[in-house]
Amino acid sequence: MPRFARLSASATLAAMLGACATPQGDYPSLAIRDAERAEGQFETGEPARLDVPPVEVDLTGGLDARLTSLVSAAREAHEEFVSVQPRATQLVSAASGSAVGSDSWAAAQVALAELDSARSRAAVPLGDLDMLYTAARVAAEDASAIEAARDAVVALVGEEDAALEALRGKIR
Repeated sequence: MPRFARLSASATLAAMLGACATPQGDYPSLAIRDAERAEGQFETGEPARLDVPPVEVDLTGGLDARLTSLVSAAREAHEEFVSVQPRATQLVSAASGSAVGSDSWAAAQVALAELDSARSRAAVPLGDLDMLYTAARVAAEDASAIEAARDAVVALVGEEDAALEALRGKIR
């Protein structure tokens, strides 16, 4: 280390340590003061009651019919996703390494948008299932059937998300 750098570091250190060493003086005590002592008992009172409004849910035909309908809609959207995926994979592979804005890159982006559209159609039933699940949980009802249907749709959407992420990673 050069001599100037050592001297500069030493001077900076000395100045910093000097700031910590202040003269002795009359400082207030940190002990608890009489006004800070708690005396007596505090009553907490009655806890506030939460008014949770009911969640309105359309269950035309009953819960089982609604769950079947939502899972079927998600599966149809997933089938569409799967049918469009090979073409998108081919276009993305062709665009891999190409410049942003090129014709192959643009074609791949359009194919990815088409996949995104099919994925969003599968996510709509998931939103409805989330609403049904929330309504059942708020009303303290059994939500196991809703949860099973929701898990099935989440798995489909998760598959689609993984496929989209993999394809997008190829043309960045």
